[in-house]
Amino acid sequence: MVLVSLAVLFAPASDVPTAPPGVDKVVHALLFLALALTGRWAGIGQALLGGALVGYAVVSELAQGLTPLARTMSVADWLADVVGILAGLLLWRLTERGAPPG
Repeated sequence: MVLVSLAVLFAPASDVPTAPPGVDKVVHALLFLALALTGRWAGIGQALLGGALVGYAVVSELAQGLTPLARTMSVADWLADVVGILAGLLLWRLTERGAPPG
């Protein structure tokens, strides 16, 4: 999932397909939801994973806006990332509680 995120977040603008408005926010949220779920599945603690993913979201937005990728920084994209992180961590917690013991 990390490799997929690297491809999605750090592709040059010329490689990013056009989409209707708002679709990029959905992609951001789903990508970070998947990162949160796979991180928890890998055994990374919730607090560490949440903090690391929020940091990764910040770095990815800065890289998009401050490097030759020719992409734009967006607080809205970062917020979509955070929503995805929170949703992924919550979903993991809910499924963990519903799992049978053993």
